[in-house]
Amino acid sequence: MTTLFKRLLGWLAVLLVLVPLALTLLYRVVPVPVTPLMVIRLFEGESLKKDWQPAPRISNQLKMAVIAAEDNKFCRHHGFDWEALGDVLSEAADGGRLRGGSTISMQTAKNLYLWPGRSYTRKGLEALYTPMLELLLPKERILTLYLNIAEFGPGIYGAEAAAQAYFNTSAARLSRYQASLLAAVLPNPRRFSAGRPSAYVQQRAAAISRRINGLGGWLECI
Repeated sequence: MTTLFKRLLGWLAVLLVLVPLALTLLYRVVPVPVTPLMVIRLFEGESLKKDWQPAPRISNQLKMAVIAAEDNKFCRHHGFDWEALGDVLSEAADGGRLRGGSTISMQTAKNLYLWPGRSYTRKGLEALYTPMLELLLPKERILTLYLNIAEFGPGIYGAEAAAQAYFNTSAARLSRYQASLLAAVLPNPRRFSAGRPSAYVQQRAAAISRRINGLGGWLECI
């Protein structure tokens, strides 16, 4: 390995750490202007609809619904839900379908700094950036970032754009049912629609709504 190549690898490693570190500190107070996924979709010919909203202008119904749907232990873990990850790996080892085990913090790290798709490189970087977010940002800020940059449909990013597009309302005024519909489509927003919910989406939204009632103290960070 040449000296030049070693230097290039060193600079690449520095950039992969220092740039996200600096941006994370910036995002404590500054809205996220754009994400890699948004740029990729733009190059694919899609539109870009987003309207950043601070935490007080996002309905608590949506915050609760997303936690109930995506990451029940969000308020208490430190980025990784090791118990849930263990269950996923056990199911896969028994021949089941490999389902996602990502926490909201992991998804936020991926959405902020990485690209869509599955690869060991991307998952490794996600595992690096997730504790960075947890160390530098309060839980409420991580959730606010997530709800402002998550993809809710083709060209639709964030709670405000989704609320306007699907329900002709604001993120602050979302009802529990509307919030549950939005949370229900997050695993695959390009296949499912909160505005035209299939029977599956309606059933999942109803289950999310019921689950909220049982979370109790697990919602302490909102």
